[in-house]
Amino acid sequence: MKPLIVNNMEIRLAESEREIDASLALRYNIFYNEMGAKPSPRVLKTERDFDPYDEFCDHMLVIDRERGTTKEPCVVGTYRLLRGEVADEHAGFYSEGEYELEPLIKRSGEVLELGRSCIDSDYRSRGTMQLLWRGIADYVFTHSIRFMFGCASIPGTDPATMRLPLAYLYHYHLAPEHIRTNALDERYVDMNMMDKDTIDVGQALRELPPLIKGYLRVGGVVGDGAVIDYDFNTTDVNIIVETENVTAKYLNHYTRDHAPAEQTTDVMQARRDNAA
Repeated sequence: MKPLIVNNMEIRLAESEREIDASLALRYNIFYNEMGAKPSPRVLKTERDFDPYDEFCDHMLVIDRERGTTKEPCVVGTYRLLRGEVADEHAGFYSEGEYELEPLIKRSGEVLELGRSCIDSDYRSRGTMQLLWRGIADYVFTHSIRFMFGCASIPGTDPATMRLPLAYLYHYHLAPEHIRTNALDERYVDMNMMDKDTIDVGQALRELPPLIKGYLRVGGVVGDGAVIDYDFNTTDVNIIVETENVTAKYLNHYTRDHAPAEQTTDVMQARRDNAA
């Protein structure tokens, strides 16, 4: 994917170890300082959020070009991207520690795991999230991705306190069986905590984190079962998005509003090539 610049903001893949380090520092600040995750001694010492997957994943960055320097880039948003063909060559998918993925990854076509998404608190605007989605859209077209998936989090480790949003996801957005992932037996938390006719949909949506609602808006569905992640102080659901469900109108919004003409041509050509 080509870099995209909008005013002072740039979105692209990390091009150096220094840029990856800046993304790990941002993740540490958000996950550990802000959200209360429990760091390992090494993570605490380095003040970086990292694991073995960072060595072979792609790291998508939103960079404020008016702050920072080449030596110290100002990374204000990030996503970690892991394609199926890369996972096969290394340690598999991060999500396999929580979910049985076979129903999804055995499908024909390339898959993409999305993870470690975060945005600096000073940049949590619609525009920053739109840039990340635009970057993901370009990446999807570049690599002919058919399915995107990943663990999305609700803050907290007591599922009883989030029974409304979990039950809403189960009754309204459960993945069809042919692509449905399942929480591992030893980590499975039943999401069906309320009868469908007792669910206040509006309130459930208000209780869902913005990122999960963003996935739902592009046709996202969820696997069966939630998983408690005590280390990160969250309760996770497995989100699955078939890229064909990311409508042309939705993607064209970002292409039309944010991309230079030459980049629009590149994306549209990729779309035609994939359709062929």
